[in-house]
Amino acid sequence: MTNPMIALIEQRVSANLFDATHELADAQIEELVRLATRAPTAYNLQNWRFIAVRTPEGKARLRRLAYGQAKVLEAAVTFIVIGQHPDHRALAERLRPFVDTGLMHAETASGWQESVRTQYADAKAARDEAVRSATLGAATLIYAAEAQGLSTGPMGGFDADGVSREFDLGPDEVPVMLLAVGRAATGNWPQKSRRATGEVLHFS
Repeated sequence: MTNPMIALIEQRVSANLFDATHELADAQIEELVRLATRAPTAYNLQNWRFIAVRTPEGKARLRRLAYGQAKVLEAAVTFIVIGQHPDHRALAERLRPFVDTGLMHAETASGWQESVRTQYADAKAARDEAVRSATLGAATLIYAAEAQGLSTGPMGGFDADGVSREFDLGPDEVPVMLLAVGRAATGNWPQKSRRATGEVLHFS
C-alpha cells in the first residue's frame, strides 16, 4: 500500500487551469499558512510572510504584475510568498517558548542571536536566507494544499519590484514566488516526466 505522503508527491501537478467559481474561506487559507509555517528555517528564524490575494481588485493588480497569467484571476487565492532578511532582534521572541519550557538554555538562545547578527550582516547572505526560507514555506504549502484536495500553480514569472511596490513590502522583504491555489479545472497536463535518478544523484 502506497504511503499517502508519497502518493501526494507522485501525483502533484503544477496547475495552469483553475475553476474560477471555487472559493476558499478565511479559515481554509489560515490553515494552509499554518501548515506552511511548519517548514524548517535556519535558527528558527521563521523569516517569511504570506499575502493571500483573493479579491477581484487584488487579483487584477497582481495579474498585471504576473505578465497576464490567467491563473492569478481564476484560482481561489494566489499567495505572494515573501522571504524576510534575517533579523537577530526578532529571534529572542521566536525562541522564547523553547527557552521557557526548558528545552533550550537562555545562553544558547543568546548565542544564536549573535550568530544570526554576524552570519547575515552581508546583504547577499541575508537575501539568500530569505529566499531559502520562503521557498521551504512555499513547498510545504503546496503539499498542504494537495493534502486538502486542492491544486497549486507556482509562478516565478512576475515583476518583483512591481509586486514590492504594489503590495507594500518592506525594504528587507523579497517576493520569492507567487502560488495559485484552488480547485483545478479540466485540461491540466499530468505530471511531466522526470530525469532519471542516476542523472541527478551522485554518491561521494
